[in-house]
Amino acid sequence: MPAEPVDDYRVLVAVGHPLRRRLLDVLRVERAATTSALAERLGVAVGSVSHHAKVLAEHGLVVPAPELAKDRRERWWRLGDARVSWSTQAFADDPAATAASTAADDLSVRLQLERLRAWRSGRTSSPPEWQDAATSTDTWLQLTPEELGEMSEELTAVLLRWAERGRSGDRPGRRPVFAFAHAFPAQP
Repeated sequence: MPAEPVDDYRVLVAVGHPLRRRLLDVLRVERAATTSALAERLGVAVGSVSHHAKVLAEHGLVVPAPELAKDRRERWWRLGDARVSWSTQAFADDPAATAASTAADDLSVRLQLERLRAWRSGRTSSPPEWQDAATSTDTWLQLTPEELGEMSEELTAVLLRWAERGRSGDRPGRRPVFAFAHAFPAQP
């Protein structure tokens, strides 16, 4: 099921920061991690991770996981409700909210394309079975806005189903896979 659309632009400000977005991505893959492990993984100071995790926590995007700590010094975080969806039209009457929405959109596209470029530039170093399994597809459709919305919901449901399947236990050969899709009105 798709996430409920965000109606508080401050959530978009939180996810519109590159480091916070990367922090969310690490937790999407790792499920939970200490502040120091996140700092090492992201290549930043522990204090920076602590600050950004707290910003995300203010909006329920990450949550503390003290039950995982071995002692009082260890601070664990896990993913909260980090499926963020929004309509740019919902913020059209507020310039600050519009700016936050645009920035979050732009960051999403930039990160998606960076990941795609990184895969394409290094794919020959991946095993052949991963090269064969990776996919790229596109097509032209004739849709109404309602049909595009329905297709979007179906695509999201498929991705979420596969995300849950991947969390259902370790299986030999599994590794993180990034999947994204865009569908929008355009002309050839």
